[in-house]
Amino acid sequence: MKGRLTIFDLDKLGIITDEVSSSLVDALEWAKCHGLRHVEIRTIDGVNAIDLSDSHLRWIREQVNQSGLFVSCLASPVFKCPLSPSRPVQRGDMFGDQEDTVDGHFEKLQRSIDIAHMLGTRRIRIFSFWRERDPRAFYDEIVSHLREAARVAEERNILLLLENEPSCNGGFAAEVGEFVHAVASPALKVLWDPGNEAYGGRSSFPEGYRAIKEVVAHVHLKDVRHCANGKPVCVPIGSGEIPFIDHFTALQEDGYAGLYTIETHFMPDGGTLADGSSASLAGLKMMVHGE
Repeated sequence: MKGRLTIFDLDKLGIITDEVSSSLVDALEWAKCHGLRHVEIRTIDGVNAIDLSDSHLRWIREQVNQSGLFVSCLASPVFKCPLSPSRPVQRGDMFGDQEDTVDGHFEKLQRSIDIAHMLGTRRIRIFSFWRERDPRAFYDEIVSHLREAARVAEERNILLLLENEPSCNGGFAAEVGEFVHAVASPALKVLWDPGNEAYGGRSSFPEGYRAIKEVVAHVHLKDVRHCANGKPVCVPIGSGEIPFIDHFTALQEDGYAGLYTIETHFMPDGGTLADGSSASLAGLKMMVHGE
C-alpha cells in the first residue's frame, strides 16, 4: 500500500493560514517548519482577505516570499450570497465577510482579482450562492452568473475555482461539475473537497470524484467522521471516512498535476488550531509514506 501512495507528492502540499493561526507570521513559520510549499489566504487576524488594504496585502506577499513559500490561492467569499434576498436560503460560514447582494459580489470578484494579482496568484476560490430550497429551479440563473464571472476572470488572467460547499447551490460534486461543464470556460474549474462531500452526506468516492474528475483544478483536504447520532464532525486526516488512498490514486492516474491544501477544520479539546493541523499533517504523512 505504501508503494501506491508514493504517487502523492508532498511538494504539492500547502495549508490555509487561518487553519493554523490568525497570525500570518505564526502560520507561515508553522508551514515552513513542517515542510509545506504554499499557503492559501482566507482571513488574517480575523479579517477576511477581501477587506484588507493594499498595503496590508503587499506586506502579506512580502512575508510569504521571505518564508520561501508562495500564495497558491485566494480563498475568497465570492458568491456566498443569496440569489434573491426575498427567498429563504441555507447559509454557511462567511469567515468575517458581510452579507451582500449578487451585484455586490460581482464587485467583490473584481476586488478579489486585484488582491490575487497583488498576492502573486491567479487562483481564486468562489461559490455558487446560498442554497435554495430547490436549486434546480434556479439552474439557468446560477449558470448565467458563473458564465459572466468566468468571462471577467478570463479577461484578467484569473482561474476561478468553484468549491463544492453543502450550504451553496453547488453543494456537491454532481452540481459543481454540471455548473462548470455548462459554463465551459477555461477560467472556471472545480475546487474538489471530498470532506465537504462527506460532511453533506454524499459519497466522495467513487461517485463524487467521478462527477468532477475532468474539471478539477485544486483539491482541499479534510477528513470527516459521522457520530452515532449521524452528525458529521471533522477529524484529523486519516482518522475519518474519506478514502484518500483511492482519491490520490485516481487523481494521479487521471493526470491531475495541481495542488493540495490542508483545510482540517479540526481543533482538539484543550488544543489549538495548529495542533489540529499538525495532527492532520501527521495523519496524511502516515498514509502517504508511513512516517
